[in-house]
Amino acid sequence: MTSNTTVNGGRLLVDCLIAQGADRIFTVPGESFLAVLDALHDSPEVQTVICRQEGGAAFMACADGTMTGRPGVCFVTRGPGATNASIGVHVAMQDSQPMLLFIGDVDRGMKDREGFQEVDFPAMFGPLAKLVLRIDDPKRIPEYVARAWSVALSGRPGPVVIALPEDMLLEEVTGHSPRPAIHRPAQAVCPDAMGVLMDLLAGAAAPVAIVGGAGWHAKAREEFTRFAERVGLPVAGAFRRQDAISNSSPVWAGNLGYGPNPKLVDRIKQADLVIAIGARLGEATTDSYTLITPEHPGQTLVHIHPDPNELGRVYRPDLAICADMAEFAEAAALWDDDIVPFDAGGAAHQEWIDWTKASPAPYPLDMAACVTAMRETFPGDAIICNGAGNFSGWWHRYWHYDGFPTQLAPTAGAMGYGVPAAVAAALRHPERAVVALAGDGDFLMNGQELATAVQYGCDLLVILVDNSTYGTIRMHQEREFPERVSGTTLHNPDFAALAVAYGGWATRVETTDQFTAALADAQGRKGLRLLHLIIDVEQLSAGGATISGLRARAKT
Repeated sequence: MTSNTTVNGGRLLVDCLIAQGADRIFTVPGESFLAVLDALHDSPEVQTVICRQEGGAAFMACADGTMTGRPGVCFVTRGPGATNASIGVHVAMQDSQPMLLFIGDVDRGMKDREGFQEVDFPAMFGPLAKLVLRIDDPKRIPEYVARAWSVALSGRPGPVVIALPEDMLLEEVTGHSPRPAIHRPAQAVCPDAMGVLMDLLAGAAAPVAIVGGAGWHAKAREEFTRFAERVGLPVAGAFRRQDAISNSSPVWAGNLGYGPNPKLVDRIKQADLVIAIGARLGEATTDSYTLITPEHPGQTLVHIHPDPNELGRVYRPDLAICADMAEFAEAAALWDDDIVPFDAGGAAHQEWIDWTKASPAPYPLDMAACVTAMRETFPGDAIICNGAGNFSGWWHRYWHYDGFPTQLAPTAGAMGYGVPAAVAAALRHPERAVVALAGDGDFLMNGQELATAVQYGCDLLVILVDNSTYGTIRMHQEREFPERVSGTTLHNPDFAALAVAYGGWATRVETTDQFTAALADAQGRKGLRLLHLIIDVEQLSAGGATISGLRARAKT
């Protein structure tokens, strides 16, 4: 219904976001969108989360979109603000996360003069985002917001960037109202295609499923788990999609990506039928497209994805099914033809259980033992948030992701994601335990968002693993250029003191026994808590890589 009220563009924009269901935005304020900030002042329906750097704000929006299934919303200013936020756009695209990035822009009359902080946003964000828009007419704000919301949600979810000229936001309009809320279109699976899939499954000797990714959510998880358990189908998670089904499921086979279980790798290689559901089968999941090759000779590949543009893009599918993940999963769960259950699901799950049993390591602070101790005391629905670095590998291997969502981790491999994601998770799920994992290099990418956590009373734990080096790069460096350390050594602050300065509680941990005691202490507290773990740089990865081992191998 059209309203006769006169409002400026900023007010109309906020009203449109509220109509679509936005209840939280993340921002670093800029003078280019003051009209939006003013409208938010009178909008109790929306929480405005003030962040400390645009990259952190964009990461929070990415994580929020993952948790809610609707676009996470971020507002930044032009030039420096937009370029800082671009990392979040890249992550949202590669991770298939719905997100809207609004950028306050130069006045319409100044466009293309290279005015103050002006950037050609279509040229800059075109390769990174699903769509880049610019709203020059405030009367079209309802149209553009609805379009952006729809594109971010549909098919393969992803980021949409919207530029907002400052003078457009100040211009007044009459008789324009928000469009009705848009919901993700849910395409049903073709019954004939389901029949072919079930015939392939019935005739397979060694099938395996790889799940998680675009459009995956709680209903898809529940229904697909029911189907996989009924037929004994081994289920592996794509890279950093370890919560795609509960890890306690008797058919969970473990995760692919960096440092997977060798027995799972062998199982994928020996599979005669691979069913990829939601996963893009990207570089990390497929070990640089070698675990499953694009032509996959000797294997039958079924690829189910909600976006037709992904089907056949890299891999040659023998059967391509374009469908909503929940629609497909429900159709599979309700399929009434008998399929003789496979024994492989239980065997694969036992292999994963054995893989996640930690063996003692000769270090004062044994990371595998720490994760095991943590797993024994945290609830199954704890949300684990991490950025990029070898430190995350211990949780990828030894943690059990049972609830959903419980893993917020960038498949794009962006450093600095963990702390902002944990802030978003603590705000979205204050009733759940939230843990941010970070390496020392990773933490200082966005550690300033601890200030945001304290400002909004977030209840979260930060586990900071400090080996005074960029550990992942050091590992590759020692492999390729042993004993020639260059550009990877770090001199760090006292991270525990830093967390206290932000207003949190923190302690330094140097041994495994200290970790157990400190973890118990932290769990008895509320608010921001940080454990500063000092580990030996020799303990390079969860896969057992060591500096001495890499150097010795180079000499043989």
